[in-house]
Amino acid sequence: MSRSHVTSDAPETDVNENTYIIRPNYMDKFKPQLVSHVIHEILEDHLKDKAYDMDQAPTWCKTITEVIKEKVKELEMNRYKLAVNVIIGEQRGQGIKVGCRCFWDSDTDNYAQDIYMNDSLFCHATVFGVFYY
Repeated sequence: MSRSHVTSDAPETDVNENTYIIRPNYMDKFKPQLVSHVIHEILEDHLKDKAYDMDQAPTWCKTITEVIKEKVKELEMNRYKLAVNVIIGEQRGQGIKVGCRCFWDSDTDNYAQDIYMNDSLFCHATVFGVFYY
């Protein structure tokens, strides 16, 4: 009886091991234009036939947030931590200002946003992509 055993000189690496990558290459950077397009499509799909409902708005926010997060993950921007914020409010002709303050690396981190409005509601969605060192 003979046994065959193959050895490799390359060490096995664990997927979770630190790679000591401190900057993403150009192709792996967060792409705000692409993410904005994804956000826009999701907001259109989920809100186009809806009228504002105070009781349903929190559920819509949660659902839209999860869908956006999953679709952006499918873009495979590896090593990016995502934070998604969705605000839905009643449209009554008022203005809204949304602000945020973040401490991040402007070379690697970025964000994308989109706004959806119809006759009865508005929705503002933001995705923050922060590179994980």
